[in-house]
Amino acid sequence: MNSVPCPSFTTKLLIDGCLVEGEGRAESIHDPSSGKVIAQVREASMEQIEQAIAAAGRAQATWSRTTPQQRSTVLLDIASLIQERASSLARIESLNCGKPLHQALNDDLNAAIDVFRFFAGAVRCQYGQLSAEYVPGYTSMVQRAPLGVVASIAPWNYPLMMAAWKIAPALAAGNTLVFKPSEHTPLSVLELATHLEGMLPAGCLNIVCGGGENVGSLLARHPDIRMISLTGDIVTGQKVLKEAINSLKRTHLELGGKAPVIVCDDADLELVVEGITRHGYYNAGQDCTAACRIYAQSGIHDRLVRRLGDAVSRLRFAQRNDRDNDIGPLISLRQRDRVASFVERALTEPHVERITGAAIPSGSGFFYQPTLLAGCLQSDEIVQREVFGPVVTVTRFDEISQALDWSNDTEYGLASSVWTTNMDKAMHLASRLEYGCTWINSHFMLATEMPHGGLKRSGYGKELSSDSLQDYSVVRHIMARHARLD
Repeated sequence: MNSVPCPSFTTKLLIDGCLVEGEGRAESIHDPSSGKVIAQVREASMEQIEQAIAAAGRAQATWSRTTPQQRSTVLLDIASLIQERASSLARIESLNCGKPLHQALNDDLNAAIDVFRFFAGAVRCQYGQLSAEYVPGYTSMVQRAPLGVVASIAPWNYPLMMAAWKIAPALAAGNTLVFKPSEHTPLSVLELATHLEGMLPAGCLNIVCGGGENVGSLLARHPDIRMISLTGDIVTGQKVLKEAINSLKRTHLELGGKAPVIVCDDADLELVVEGITRHGYYNAGQDCTAACRIYAQSGIHDRLVRRLGDAVSRLRFAQRNDRDNDIGPLISLRQRDRVASFVERALTEPHVERITGAAIPSGSGFFYQPTLLAGCLQSDEIVQREVFGPVVTVTRFDEISQALDWSNDTEYGLASSVWTTNMDKAMHLASRLEYGCTWINSHFMLATEMPHGGLKRSGYGKELSSDSLQDYSVVRHIMARHARLD
């Protein structure tokens, strides 16, 4: 799919300010668009992970004493670095993830730059409780202090953007980091690391590669890690919690979703079709907030299914000219086969109707046809479980209360949306949906200034916004007794 030439890749880890080859087993890195191996990255050994944690601990003593202004300057420098190298970083991101180059450049890279710039400003504008005499003769002050060494584990669907989400607030709050990219998609972050020399003191940011069973597990249980931040699925989150419990470290978890999309009879049909076509299938549906679970009211249901099916069938993928692609492939053969198996099982149900897609296309790469299934029931597996692929289901409802109950009848609680021209109805539904975010007449729109995170088994803790800074810091009370002057 990618028509740009394949660049050479950096495969070295960043430990204590030095670029070093991993000492563990080699992981093959694929281009999902072709299925070809494009690089080999060696996993960090246990000794190297210990070195990275120790380096972060040493750096913490100095970095935690820097001023907000000093940390802000560093974050702005990193943002400028990403902007200067956006084209090459986007090319690597596109090849490693398979996503269209124009999306990697215009969406992912721009978002990463904005996140670093936001936290550069946010750390200089923190607010808290007023210092005052709450006890006669004593002045109380509240201080937000760094946690210490933070370990972050990022997913493969937005490698560089998720790195920004985790690195920027942690550094801004005065912590040091050991960062683990997904073993499937480390290349853009490793490339960025090669240009950080001189921007950060040695040990402030360490980047180690490897799988969850080895590298991730050690980070989660290590007693010198004060907090672990993970974006992943529920099973991985449960493993991290079990590993973290002995050291009582803080955990910060974003664990997937199954976003309900409530479409009322009075919704703007054209707007709905446009929104779901884009945000149900963006990044090949590999997004925890994807608009994948539609509840359509009876009066609009048939028209929506027909119009949406036409639009989805026109989504372009695997085109020779990368700019012609709307979506890319799935990240791996395993993930494509997993998505295909969900659809195959769903189509064995007599009430499920294939509107479009539902097949593996011919040719190379890990592509799956954009798929729309109608007639789905609330109890169906494909409605209840996260597919994480270009698959959207439609379920008919009659009464608004029914759609609300079905939307909340799930273990997930990350994102949702409501589509109606009646704002009273929209606010009524939004206030009762049990999700970290609810969009009205839109979906998937994020603002760096606003918090992003889930409820229920979608996890806890917030990415983005000043709330994220609070998650990466601890409140301390300092109380000073007044001298007696009489």
